[in-house]
Amino acid sequence: MPATVNQILDGLVTRLQTISGLRCYDRPSDIQAVPSAFVMFDSVEYNGSFALGNAQHQMTVTVVVGRVSDRAGYQSLSDFAATTGAKSIRAAIEGDRTLGGVAQTLIVQRADNVRSLSAGEAEYLAVDFTILVHA
Repeated sequence: MPATVNQILDGLVTRLQTISGLRCYDRPSDIQAVPSAFVMFDSVEYNGSFALGNAQHQMTVTVVVGRVSDRAGYQSLSDFAATTGAKSIRAAIEGDRTLGGVAQTLIVQRADNVRSLSAGEAEYLAVDFTILVHA
């Protein structure tokens, strides 16, 4: 039986929690503490193969970091966008491509949409990671 959207969201949050100090949420959240990440469901393609055996879920992980200075903020984003390393979003998520057995496989496709965010008096930087999950 294919995984549900909630199972995939939970699996991604579990993988993100392997990054020390990263606060993780299974839905968009008010920025309370950084660095933080939240997972959003984007789309499902139901007919990846016959008999609904390969639904493809596109998910977005948004990572938000503080912007004490542009240099520090961009360095923090670059650590999360790295291919490997202790803070790498890609390495953390792809560390278990089955998300604990709920997916067939997944791939972190890209990091993009780097932008500034404002919340109250604070300034932040954010980046989106696109993940394709075959369930």
